[in-house]
Amino acid sequence: MTILGLGGLLNDPACAVLRDGRIVAAIEQKKLHRRFERGAFPAELIRETLRVAGVPAREVDTVAIARPFGTRGETRLHLSVRAMFPEARIAPVEHHQAHAASAFFASPFDTATVLTLDHSGDFRCGALWHGSGARLTLERELYYPDSLGDLYSRVTELLGFHPRSDEHKVQWMSTAGEPALAHVFLGHLNLTDGWPRVDLTAYDADRPGLGGFSAAFLEQLGITGDSALTEDQQRTIAASLQHAIEQAVLTMAGEGENLCLAGGLAMNVLLVAAIERSGRWKNVYVQPAAGNAGTALGAAWHGWHQFHGRRERHPLASLSLGPAYNPEDVKQILENCKLRFRYLLTTGEVVGAAVEQLAADKIVAWMQGRMEFGPRALGNRSILASPLNPYSTENLNVFIKHREPFRKFAASVPAELAARYFDVGSNARFIATVGRVRDEHRETFASAILGDGLVRVHAVEEAENPLFHRLLHAWGAKTNLPVLYNTSFNLFGDPLVCTPRDAVRSFYSSGVDAMIAGGFLLEK
Repeated sequence: MTILGLGGLLNDPACAVLRDGRIVAAIEQKKLHRRFERGAFPAELIRETLRVAGVPAREVDTVAIARPFGTRGETRLHLSVRAMFPEARIAPVEHHQAHAASAFFASPFDTATVLTLDHSGDFRCGALWHGSGARLTLERELYYPDSLGDLYSRVTELLGFHPRSDEHKVQWMSTAGEPALAHVFLGHLNLTDGWPRVDLTAYDADRPGLGGFSAAFLEQLGITGDSALTEDQQRTIAASLQHAIEQAVLTMAGEGENLCLAGGLAMNVLLVAAIERSGRWKNVYVQPAAGNAGTALGAAWHGWHQFHGRRERHPLASLSLGPAYNPEDVKQILENCKLRFRYLLTTGEVVGAAVEQLAADKIVAWMQGRMEFGPRALGNRSILASPLNPYSTENLNVFIKHREPFRKFAASVPAELAARYFDVGSNARFIATVGRVRDEHRETFASAILGDGLVRVHAVEEAENPLFHRLLHAWGAKTNLPVLYNTSFNLFGDPLVCTPRDAVRSFYSSGVDAMIAGGFLLEK
């Protein structure tokens, strides 16, 4: 049985293919085509995802579509789907149902509490579910405007960033401040019965900018007049918001054995780490592509379990679900661009060349295998640097990524060695949480440390990414430190690179020193 899942059609379209209960392919539109028309039917995305999955369109049994559908209306979408899949059944899936399915059915748990939180998907902004076997049962709902995601977006704008886009910047900024104003945000959320009921007097629709907050609420935050916020004010507000959000989610979730998280707010890795450390839950699982694109996964699983009533479950084994490119694909692009390269004949040569470059304090772009699904580079579309180079963070932030210094990079380490250097939870497998550097290694990883000794950790499983796992061990054999700094292979806010042409464009538009794409080594 083949089920095609569509999600994020309003602003972050994604497609997933489920074959006999397993997700075999998933791609986001923005990575595939870089630009797209909002609300348009993603026909090319669907065709490419089917190609990667090796499934002809005629073999699709069901098309499961996560709401909301798009700006052009349900009728037009229905006609587009019917034209592409004339024999398939169509299964609409409510937005938070898709979020919940993407978390629970991806998890290893037979039973779990599932909490979904976002800005305002389908008017709902949160829901609590009980998952058991192949079923999800709704227990409680949260409706806009009582939205934690909306509050986070408003503060994002207040701090001078782009709402619905730069919330991650506020998260990282929070690690440099103290939550001295957390009581203001907690008072606004009013968690009297454990779930928020926001004080609407804090909002003023007639005041554009500054998050749409009222003058009275801004005064509580120490903001008066039109003068720009100082860095100390920004950090304090960010830290206070983050603390209040963490306390609110902990209260909403309660306590128990297993907890699953999805929705845009679950992309907040500091929040995930706070839940892991709270001791209220024995096991915590966050769906790593937790935003709207991840509803494509949830829609497909919903179609399998609820629409078709199948009970077999296959947890998410990997996020390497996108296209891969063979040597001829890469060679054609390099030759068309008239580039000089060296071809590495064996895997050992590929790994050895990367280690040689990194040991010379070079920044290396690493493009291998299938593109990752979701926002994080997990060792297939990565930019790598040595932690032993004291200028790694500066070089990556200032000269390559051109972004704020408070945004740090992940430390990739073989999963079986992670505990030697870091104290981190199981969600480090997908960089979906943060850990703490062990005291004896703080000096080594000083450039990657956030506030309070926190660091983004990527625990690499050999079964999931054998080549990257081998590279880390080879680097460890060379340096006695099997850890590399890892950030996404993209520039200037662009999506993660997908094709060899994307990789070449980003490589030659940046300060990256070398690129290894498959078996091809390019140096500047």
